Amino acid sequence: MPQMRINGAGIHYAEDGKGRETIVFAHGLLFSGRMFESQVRALRERYRCITFDFRGQGQSEVTPSGYDMDSLTEDAAGLIEAIGCAPCHFVGLSMGGFVGMRLAIRRPGLLKSLVLLETSADPESPDAVGRYRRLNLVARWLGVRPVVGRVMKILFGRQFLEDPARNILKEEWRRQLLANNRIGITRAVAGVIDRAGVYDEIGRIALPTLIIVGDQDVATPPAKAERIRGRIPGSRLVVIPGAGHSSAIEEPGAVNQALVKFLDELGTSPRPPS
Repeated sequence: MPQMRINGAGIHYAEDGKGRETIVFAHGLLFSGRMFESQVRALRERYRCITFDFRGQGQSEVTPSGYDMDSLTEDAAGLIEAIGCAPCHFVGLSMGGFVGMRLAIRRPGLLKSLVLLETSADPESPDAVGRYRRLNLVARWLGVRPVVGRVMKILFGRQFLEDPARNILKEEWRRQLLANNRIGITRAVAGVIDRAGVYDEIGRIALPTLIIVGDQDVATPPAKAERIRGRIPGSRLVVIPGAGHSSAIEEPGAVNQALVKFLDELGTSPRPPS
């Protein structure tokens, strides 16, 4: 698993597939590129798939600074340029979507299309800011364990959490959350909480755009996705039944179906180069 120096940070990334076109996947807060394992498996026969970990999360370096959305956007742009995959299809979930919208606005030449999952173009709502700051304070001083139950209810929908058939999968992702570096994630959470909105800017996005949201998402409810769809010209919205804030994990089949349909309609190549 390679690591690259991007804007002063060691950024971990993984590559799979050898298609003519590249998909870059940007994960949500508290996760890593591993959250897109199902999507990579579904698409690697047709596309070069790149996943990466934002600084302070996953296997990337915990840096003293650089967790604001503008800096993370420059990290993503730097990675795309360094591995030579522009223009690429960019898939961003939650925090990854915050970055994806900024890339599409400020560095559109790097992207061929944009997919936004469970994200928002607005600043964090004032009532959520207070709750998240309290959780972040506990995690900063005591680690993730005391708050992991509450965090799981934010990151996953009711159907997923209440399904006994997925207990092993739930426990796996609980362990992933507990494995986070507490300094890195509390800095990352602060960057998300303090972000500025880009709603007034996303009307300039001229890329083919797909928006996906789980109908049980409590962190960025479907109304947030509708708001984005109404602002980005020509964008389309897919609502995933029974999914919460992490549809790529919770309902991978439905997400993969939406991705494949979107990419097929763009006329992308179904086969890797010979």
